[in-house]
Amino acid sequence: MSSKGEHQTVPLSVLLKRESESEKIENPEILHGQASQSKKGEDFTLLKTECQRAMGDGVATFSVFGLFDGHNGSAAAIYTKENLLNNILSAIPADLNRDEWVAALPRALVAGFVKTDKDFQAKAKTSGTTVTFVIIDGWVVTVASVGDSRCIFESGEGGIYYLSADHRLECNEEERERITSSGGEVGRLNTGGGTQIGPLRCWPGGLCLSRSIGDMDVGEYIVPVPYVKQVKLSTAGGRLIISSDGVWDVLSAEVALDCCRGMSPDAAAAQIVKEAVHTKGLRDDTTCIVVDILPLEKPSAPLPPPKKAVKGKLKAMFRKKHSEASSQSDKEYMEPDVVEELFEEGSAMLSERFATKYPLCNMFKLFTCAVCQLEMKPGEGISIHAGTSNSVKLRPWDGPFLCSTCQEKKEAMEGKRPSGNMVVTAIS
Repeated sequence: MSSKGEHQTVPLSVLLKRESESEKIENPEILHGQASQSKKGEDFTLLKTECQRAMGDGVATFSVFGLFDGHNGSAAAIYTKENLLNNILSAIPADLNRDEWVAALPRALVAGFVKTDKDFQAKAKTSGTTVTFVIIDGWVVTVASVGDSRCIFESGEGGIYYLSADHRLECNEEERERITSSGGEVGRLNTGGGTQIGPLRCWPGGLCLSRSIGDMDVGEYIVPVPYVKQVKLSTAGGRLIISSDGVWDVLSAEVALDCCRGMSPDAAAAQIVKEAVHTKGLRDDTTCIVVDILPLEKPSAPLPPPKKAVKGKLKAMFRKKHSEASSQSDKEYMEPDVVEELFEEGSAMLSERFATKYPLCNMFKLFTCAVCQLEMKPGEGISIHAGTSNSVKLRPWDGPFLCSTCQEKKEAMEGKRPSGNMVVTAIS
């Protein structure tokens, strides 16, 4: 035994083992598979498991999975697949450490979605797309979504969590109120004689969604601002399922997970699509991505213990982030199957999504457009809070700021100026 206060050396082999074990904890194994049956050819996916970003003197890796369910043509889905990731990454400041990079993602996702929508609409094409976009960095999963494709997660011990929002007008009263207050109308398809059929839709245009990318002919109160949820998983890992409405119109989360239990991600995705199509036939493009997030030493798709009850939706589903007062021992002895909520926001208002209270606001360039990243001279930018109840208290340096074209986009989304030409056609 060494005496008290005496320096005790640690063998290099032990240090290397500790470093190796730490790396295993920080970076899970990501296995994925996808399957699809096509009816219209408007579903597209993006799967990238070795994306790199600069971090200090080296590089760090992260994974990206995207599902784009197009409507009224495939142009919007294809364009979003090809451009959204770059637009998100360009909105993140350089030289951030891992924690800062993860914390910057929610705001960057909003900027990337809005820029992609703005750039696509400039091409004057009228198609649109839903988007469910997942970024996995270590054990942190960040999901951004517009439309009615969905992402669910089953933890290693069987808890089920919903990581996306459903922007169908039929089931979202808050979105219906937002659209009507912005100048749109919400109602069912009128077949004449007072008879109305089908789901609730936004008029003009006839879209049954309140958020999407594209859809310039519907009205700009159909916004591209995503719902974003960010969670930190336990090291037990689990399984993500990202699917288009062709799956969720038929299968519940529980049925989708149960029908593929114990299968590899490729086989699981194929089974989920098969189950959905078998139940009601191929009525729509039906696409599924399955992602297993696993400790390196564990095999793929282990059979979990008996399932827990489904967690409550939205904010009740997650354990909130620990306060700074939490002791280190509390964190070390936390129960193993905890999904910790880091961030959740679904407001459609850019002034709320880019608010100055944002914890990392000082990391973003003051005189750069918060959406398109255009560099501006002092005095050229328009505060994101201009025209809000806070605008009377604004100081010249109170950003974030928008360029003139992104300010026009913001005003249109909020119903403060007329949108462009709109065509009255029902879109499924």
